[in-house]
Amino acid sequence: MLEQQSAPSMLLLLFWLCDGSRTAASPGFLRLPAQTRTASRPHVTAARLSHDSLIASVDKTRKRRCAQRSPRTVFIIDTATDMNGITKSRFEVFSNSDEALINKKLPKELLLRIFSYLDVVTLCRCAQVSKAWNVLALDGSNWQKIDLFNFQTDIEGRVVENISKRCGGFLRQLSLRGCLSVGDASMKTFAQNCRNIEHLNLNGCTKITDSTCISLSKFCSKLRHLDLTSCVSITNHALKALSEGCRMLENLNLSWCDQITSDGIEALSRGCISLRALFLRGCTQLDDTALKHLQKHCPELMTINMQSCTQITDDGFVSLCRGCHKLQMVCVSGCSNITDASLTALGLNCQWLKILEAARCSHVTDAGFTVLARNCHELEKMDLEECILVTDNTLVQLSIHCPRLQALSLSHCELITDDGIRHLSSSVCGQERLQVVELDNCPLITDITLEHLKSCQRLERIELYDCQQVSRAGIKRIRAHLPEIKVHAYFAPVTPPPSVHGGGQRLCRCCVIL
Repeated sequence: MLEQQSAPSMLLLLFWLCDGSRTAASPGFLRLPAQTRTASRPHVTAARLSHDSLIASVDKTRKRRCAQRSPRTVFIIDTATDMNGITKSRFEVFSNSDEALINKKLPKELLLRIFSYLDVVTLCRCAQVSKAWNVLALDGSNWQKIDLFNFQTDIEGRVVENISKRCGGFLRQLSLRGCLSVGDASMKTFAQNCRNIEHLNLNGCTKITDSTCISLSKFCSKLRHLDLTSCVSITNHALKALSEGCRMLENLNLSWCDQITSDGIEALSRGCISLRALFLRGCTQLDDTALKHLQKHCPELMTINMQSCTQITDDGFVSLCRGCHKLQMVCVSGCSNITDASLTALGLNCQWLKILEAARCSHVTDAGFTVLARNCHELEKMDLEECILVTDNTLVQLSIHCPRLQALSLSHCELITDDGIRHLSSSVCGQERLQVVELDNCPLITDITLEHLKSCQRLERIELYDCQQVSRAGIKRIRAHLPEIKVHAYFAPVTPPPSVHGGGQRLCRCCVIL
C-alpha cells in the first residue's frame, strides 16, 4: 500500500501516467511550474537537488569550499518525520563522477533488482535523475504490482490505458479501488495489453459493467483474484463470461452486486471449479439454489461470506457443508433463517473451520454450538453478536474443545454470566490465546468477570459498553494487572440530568475509553 502522498507527488505520478510518450530525457517530461517543482523536492527520496538550494544552511567556510570545487549534486539519502510532523532529511553530496560510478560499477541486473523494491511514486521520481535511471525505472519488470488507491479521485481511463501500454505483459497485480472514473472502454484496452494479470481490484469502480468482465474473459485467462465489490451494474452475464474465459479464478468478491442471482452462481461454479474464496455480502437475491450449485462444483471452497443474504436457509447451507469440506471461514451474519441444523452440519463436515461469523442469527442455540465446538478444534474467531439464545453452556464447550480461540464477540448475548467467562478464562485458550472479548450489552456481567479475565495474559481488548454492573474500580484493577489492555466502557455521570420532557429519569451515559 502506498503511503499518503503530497499534491506535488500526485502530479508527478499522474503526469507520467497520463502522457506515455514522454520520458525524463525529453524536454517536455514533467514540465511542472517552478514553484511546484521546488515544493515537491523536500519529499523526494532519490531526487536530485541543486546545491544552491542548500547553500544557505552551511557555514561560510563550507560555502567558499563548495564554490571552488567542481559542480556537485545533492541527494536526499533518507527522510523521517518526527512526532511533531516535521520532515527531516539526511543529505550527502556527490560529484557528477561519483553519480556515474553507480551506473558503471553495478550491473544493470542488480540495479533493476534494487529498483524492484520501490513503490510507484519513488520509481517516477527516480526516472528524473538521469537518462540511465529513466530507462531502469521505467523497465516493465519494475511494474508488476501497482496500487492507485491513494490517487483514486484523479485516475481517469487514459491513465489505465497508459499503464497497460507501459507495463504490458509484466503487470501481475493492479488495484483501482475507488477509482470512480474508470469505465469499460479503458478496461478493454487494459485487458488487451495486460494478458498476464492475476490480481485485479475494481472495488467501488461503479462505472464498470458486464462489458469489462467480457473483456477480461477474452484476454485475461490467468486471472486468479477479482474484486468487484459495489460494482452495482454487474449481472449474471458477467459471471457467465468469467466462467468461460477465467477458469483459473480462485478468489472472487461480488459483495453488494445485488443484481446477481442463483443462475449467475450456477454458471460461475460450473466454469470456475478452482474457487477457494467467494464473497457474496449483500447479494440479497441469492437463495439456497446458489449454495447447492457451489456444493456440486466447487469442492475447493475455503472461504464464503453470505452476510445479509436473507433468503439463505438451513436447506442450502447444509448442502454446502456436505460438499465443501475444506471450509475455514464462514460468514452467515444477518442470515436470520439459519438454525442449529446449519451449525450441526458445519461441525460434522468442516472440521478445519477457523472463523465463524454468525451475528444476528437469533435462532441458534447452545445445542448447535456444542456440536460445532466438539468437532471444530481449530476455531480461532467467533462472532456471536445478538445470538440471544446462547448461554454459558456454549462458553463451557468452547473452553473445553477450542484451545486456539483468539477472539470472541458475545455482544447482546444477554444470558451470558460471570460463570461462563470463568470457564473461558481458566481454559487453555483463555490463558494462552484469547486476545479480544466483546461483552457489550451483556447485563449480567459484573466486576467478577474482570477478575476472571486477569488470567488471560494475551488479552488486548475488552468491550463493555452498557454493562451496567461493571464499575470503574473493576476496570482499574484489571488495568493494573494487564497495563496494555484496552477497555471500552460507558459510565453514567455522577448526577443524572432531569428528563427534558419531565417524565421518568433517564441516565445520560458518557463514553469512557480506558
